[in-house]
Amino acid sequence: MNITLNQTDGSNAQLKVVLEEADYAPKVDQQVKEFSKKAQIKGFRPGKVPAGLVRKMYGKSILVEQINKILQEEISNYIKTNDVKLLGEPLPDLNQQAIDWDNQKEFEFNYEVGLLPEINLPLDKSVEGYTIEVDKATIDEAYENLKRQFGQTTNPETSAEGDFIYGDLKQVDGEFESKTLIPTTRVVAGKEQFVGVKAGDTIRFDIRKAFGDDNSALAHVTGMSKEVAADLNGEFEFVVEKINRTEPAELNQELFDKLFGKDVVTTEEEFDAKIRETIQENYDREADNLLSRNIIDTLVDNVDVELPTDFFKRWLQVTNEGRLTAEQIEENFDKYLRELKWSMIKNKVVDENELKVTNEEVVAATKEKMLAQFNMPEIPEELVESMNNYANQYLSQDNGRNYINEYEQLLAEKVLAKLKEKMTVVEKTISAEDFKNLSF
Repeated sequence: MNITLNQTDGSNAQLKVVLEEADYAPKVDQQVKEFSKKAQIKGFRPGKVPAGLVRKMYGKSILVEQINKILQEEISNYIKTNDVKLLGEPLPDLNQQAIDWDNQKEFEFNYEVGLLPEINLPLDKSVEGYTIEVDKATIDEAYENLKRQFGQTTNPETSAEGDFIYGDLKQVDGEFESKTLIPTTRVVAGKEQFVGVKAGDTIRFDIRKAFGDDNSALAHVTGMSKEVAADLNGEFEFVVEKINRTEPAELNQELFDKLFGKDVVTTEEEFDAKIRETIQENYDREADNLLSRNIIDTLVDNVDVELPTDFFKRWLQVTNEGRLTAEQIEENFDKYLRELKWSMIKNKVVDENELKVTNEEVVAATKEKMLAQFNMPEIPEELVESMNNYANQYLSQDNGRNYINEYEQLLAEKVLAKLKEKMTVVEKTISAEDFKNLSF
């Protein structure tokens, strides 16, 4: 057997494998013997089928199967032994000569190979990070949201601004008619028409003007998709059936316990401090996520690497046959290239810093997510064994795919943590409102 790798340019190569009869004949003979012991052919007792007959009837398929196995094993060993950095896997050469399986004794197989070159990480680039100041307006908004979320719903006789009005919406010169709930806060023009109404009242309005030409609001009110709502216009009538009002919840122990657990918070001062702490933690987490995205974008945009783009396109099509067309690959190719570059960057950081993820870390992270899902601060002693079994079952599902996903996520987190240490982060202090308005 002879395997050679010939680099055709900086990022492409040809892999040639030559098999002689001595490379595959022993395995073919062994498979023929095994088959003759198990074959059930009319006129022969089980296990007594002559090897010559088996070879005559099934020899070609056995030969093809064994050669394919040898190719997979030997190519894989060659790549590992020679530490060849490949993009995906070798693909059969499109110009491969036809094989005469009946008469050939020596076989030559050619493959196209995409090579991944060594890269230098542009760690000298700075990235922008954010420190978010939680101001009074943000706290007040949080209070209003909580009071509304945990408030009591009532049905007053007369509507006021902020109420939700339920009734029958009908197009005056059209066929559309539907029961719906109109939030008065979404009404832009003619809001006074929706304030002070009672059950049985009829409101007539231009639907597009009323909702400020906002297709999202129109879709919400009518139940249509945004695309369909975009063509909606004209006069509508709304017959009021019921008014819904949310009376804000009181800041009392019942609300404290609902939000943070029994007696964790017992005074308004403690409640205020906990709310501020929770909001700050949420913004800090979002700021850290944004920093991670900035790091990824900065490195991907500035890494200087030559990639085998034509091979990459072919590999994407071959490995996604039936799921991706050539047109779809071409349309989204920039995104695939960015993902490939980020994968190369991650692997470089892992190798240079010897980053690893242990099985214990994977299991622990899985349990932590399960605790968060059930809103539990820790595992009760009586549930430890059940939680362990549940985590192990989850990680083994889908042929271990869940385990791999969890492993890859933890590894990516370690990569980003290392990059945050190595790169210069320029911190910028901004208000919570400005942070919300950033384009993500």
